[in-house]
Amino acid sequence: MPRLELTRNARPVTSTVDAIDETGCVVATPIAGEHPLTLYLDKRELVTLMTLGAAPEHLALGWLRNQRLVDSPDDLAAVQVDWDTGSVAVTSRSLHDDGVALWDRVERGDALDERLGRRTVTTGCGQGTVFGDLMDSLGTIRLPEDVRVSEAAVYGVMDQMRRHESIYKVAGAVHGCALCTNPSDGSAPRILSFVEDVGRHNAVDAIAGWMWVEGVDGADKIFYTTGRLTSEMVIKCAQMGIPVLLSRSGLTGMGHDIARRIGITMIGRCQGRHYLLFTGAERFVRGGSAS
Repeated sequence: MPRLELTRNARPVTSTVDAIDETGCVVATPIAGEHPLTLYLDKRELVTLMTLGAAPEHLALGWLRNQRLVDSPDDLAAVQVDWDTGSVAVTSRSLHDDGVALWDRVERGDALDERLGRRTVTTGCGQGTVFGDLMDSLGTIRLPEDVRVSEAAVYGVMDQMRRHESIYKVAGAVHGCALCTNPSDGSAPRILSFVEDVGRHNAVDAIAGWMWVEGVDGADKIFYTTGRLTSEMVIKCAQMGIPVLLSRSGLTGMGHDIARRIGITMIGRCQGRHYLLFTGAERFVRGGSAS
């Protein structure tokens, strides 16, 4: 099967404006970008995402994946970003090959129409909605039960994130997410993918899209986010098959309940040598490696 065609049309992530500091001096200051990007699937408008624009193609793919609107990247032919129109056009392989849109396949179209009609407002920033049947999918998610994560690996991820170059250090105003290895041999974790965006949901969706296209399995990975752990963030992590979720921020009650039910090891308030283990203590190994 032909490989999915992707544009590589990222925007510059910062621009510079003048600000006046506390002494009255004019200071050239980097600020984060923010751009509307309207997502179309087979010419049908689905959503407008406010994004930094650093990984727009993977953002579109991850959004479709995490909203369960497309089953596999093999269903898609192309993802094309055009900043002149502020749009990303995703074309299904059916429309590309025989001229019939994904929406026009009778059974599939009916299911998609029903899903589009079921929305739940969430606490997300930069997106803020999930389709209602995401909660219904929780019973079908199975995470590996034999995966362990060590305290050393948690500290290793936190150290990697502290050292990593980021837009936040330059301009602030963004959230970051990272997919990291979860070594069982005592070696340091590695960052496999790091994405920043104006909303944490955009960042996690972009990583989900990258994992989808590259065929990366989440079972032996750790997911890190700078944002709070809400229900939607936990569900997305579970859908990506990742059993360990870290955040430098806090969590919500629903996020905690879902993580406990699904079996995610959720660790919050990760700052320096401090952390709080909220769920999944049976996976956690204090001290050294998780072997």
